[in-house]
Amino acid sequence: MSVKPYALDTSHIPKALDNVLLKSYPIPPETTVVKGYDFNKGIDYNALLESYASTGFQATNLGLAMDEVNKMLNWRLSQEPLKEDDDITDPEERENTKCTIFLGYTSNMISCGVRETIKFLVQNNLVSCIVTTAGGIEEDFIKCLAPTYIGDFALNGMEMRRKGHNRIGNLIMPNDNYVVFEEWLTPILDKMYEEQEKDGVRWSPSKMIHRLGKEINNEDSVYYWAYKNNIPVFSPAITDGSIGDMLYFHSYKFDEWIRLDIVEDIRELNSLAIKAKKSGMIILGGGVVKHHICNANLMRNGADYTVFINTGNEFDGSDTGARPDEAVSWGKIRYGSSHVKVYTEASLVFPLLVAQTFAKYHFAQLEKKNAAKQIEDEKASSSSSAQ
Repeated sequence: MSVKPYALDTSHIPKALDNVLLKSYPIPPETTVVKGYDFNKGIDYNALLESYASTGFQATNLGLAMDEVNKMLNWRLSQEPLKEDDDITDPEERENTKCTIFLGYTSNMISCGVRETIKFLVQNNLVSCIVTTAGGIEEDFIKCLAPTYIGDFALNGMEMRRKGHNRIGNLIMPNDNYVVFEEWLTPILDKMYEEQEKDGVRWSPSKMIHRLGKEINNEDSVYYWAYKNNIPVFSPAITDGSIGDMLYFHSYKFDEWIRLDIVEDIRELNSLAIKAKKSGMIILGGGVVKHHICNANLMRNGADYTVFINTGNEFDGSDTGARPDEAVSWGKIRYGSSHVKVYTEASLVFPLLVAQTFAKYHFAQLEKKNAAKQIEDEKASSSSSAQ
């Protein structure tokens, strides 16, 4: 019995080929081509970080965040056409009017080494105001009094509690640090209470932080430099931490207690946003700090530049995880403005972001200022010699 050869039906092949080899529409010629850093060219960290923009995924988002921050830093009112109702018309004043930069971060940014990056920004007057949590305030002062240590994410909580060690991720803060903080803070609270009762001083969270920055008198402190440079620091949930514990205990010390006016602070923060000629938001993490800054910018129909850095996702409906476009729908980011979210843990990328933006800007301005001073000194010297 002979077997017939298998008969192939090829009628479906042309359609399958059309599906697999679907013709592409042309990509616009200005579209960035994916390309990472070539280490055969040697180790050039500046070129490496610049290559992030064309690397893809969150590296590209970080590159976009760098561009966004540089827009904040380089904007001047003089770049905008003069309008009839402008309250600033002097050309020199317009050239010196900069973007108002709101910096927000959660307490863990102060717990870890990002604190030193933030201190650089505040020390060199590179941000306009800060919004943070109670922990973001107190841990800065605590670090001036006692250190925080590197530990491990897997340390046993029960054993740590027995030893009086508190864990913040993979960091260790001995509970004695809070004892030292209480010993430092209590006499200051006594003075504040006395000034309230005898001199009629009205305290707000930002005024309290300003005072603590003065009292710490330590150049390692973020809030020492905020005090020196008169940069307002807002903490709408200032009682949610050790400071709140100390205020609670202190409230039983006298007949009355220290009163903190949060309405005064919201007036100041919202007014700062309303009066901004251009507004930029840089927010590390989420929760109250993110919403507080965004809501202030609602007062001006949204921020002009936005960078969010956090690990939150939008599927749970949280404000922390919300993408920037959700804030556009609320009027918290201006319609048509640029914005970017980097989905990552901030300690990984914020120092890199600062290196490519604020630090470069600061040292370029410093170099420019020193060069101008040298020219003036040479002119003065020549004039003196001629006489």
